[in-house]
Amino acid sequence: MQLDGDGAVVPHASVFAAARIAASPSHPISQPHNHHHDVHLKSMSIKPRLFSTFQCLRHENPLGLPRSGAPPQIPRMQRGLPTKRPLPSVRKTIAVSSAKGGVGKSTIAVNLALAFARLGHRTGILDTDIFGPSIPTLLSLNGQEPRLSEGNQLLPIVNYGVKSMSIGYLVGEDKPVVWRGLMVMKALQQLLWEVEWGGLDVLVMDLPPGTGDTQLTITQQVVLDGAIVISTPQDIALKDAVKGVEMMRKVNVPLLGMVQNMSVFICPNCNHSTHIFGSEGVAQASSKHKVPFLGDIPLHASICDDADRGKPTVVAEPGTGRAQAFVAIAERIAKDIKL
Repeated sequence: MQLDGDGAVVPHASVFAAARIAASPSHPISQPHNHHHDVHLKSMSIKPRLFSTFQCLRHENPLGLPRSGAPPQIPRMQRGLPTKRPLPSVRKTIAVSSAKGGVGKSTIAVNLALAFARLGHRTGILDTDIFGPSIPTLLSLNGQEPRLSEGNQLLPIVNYGVKSMSIGYLVGEDKPVVWRGLMVMKALQQLLWEVEWGGLDVLVMDLPPGTGDTQLTITQQVVLDGAIVISTPQDIALKDAVKGVEMMRKVNVPLLGMVQNMSVFICPNCNHSTHIFGSEGVAQASSKHKVPFLGDIPLHASICDDADRGKPTVVAEPGTGRAQAFVAIAERIAKDIKL
């Protein structure tokens, strides 16, 4: 069964064939032995209508990008797994994952991108979280809308020297994305392949929590130079972080290492150190699963405040130890991926 351009049901070709046979004078059932049957056959005369993919399958273009003169960027795969390809005009691509929400993954991702930029690299960040985009807030770009290039590609929005793209620029700050999986996957394809980055040394991908469709699509279609897994020290977060590690191994993505976020709280009044969520959880998990341990990010109120006001710590407080922690991790990653 098919749908026409108005959403009406278009019968299968076999139905048209049956109708033509039934209307044929030579066919037994068309002989004038039954007047009422002839009237019924006349009422069955069906005229085929054209099937319009563009009008019916609106999930084909959820971001509403114009299609005039724009060739398809990704051929449809009729069978088998897609072939991995590098993103256009991007030298190195790394994924930042957590497999669990609420551990500070996006804050770390944007600070790492800013740290790469401070090290002199042309840097971009791609927010692949369709349902909960954070990058517009973290970069103080809420309300901004990307323009289109001459080739109908999305042009990234720049702040603090870092190019960025997010579904949050296209749907509005307070608008929920209430989409089923097919729409989500097509929007992800557009974010992956229809953004004109204009030449980057490194692109940081901020992955959504979990190990589902989005992560699988990215890891199967995009050539990733490595993945970083973020976790807090407590067991409840580590259990999911380890699942993220194992997923990256299953899809053959190089593991650059794990980062322990919110590792220690230092009282601003007395400078006393307290390990609120534990102290060595991620380091121990890294050792157990043979993954490099990249470093600690402290639990500090300023990191949260900086993120909320759209001026991340690497930019807001570049001389502090917490900012230097991000830079040190970025330096190690840059060395590992030969940036």
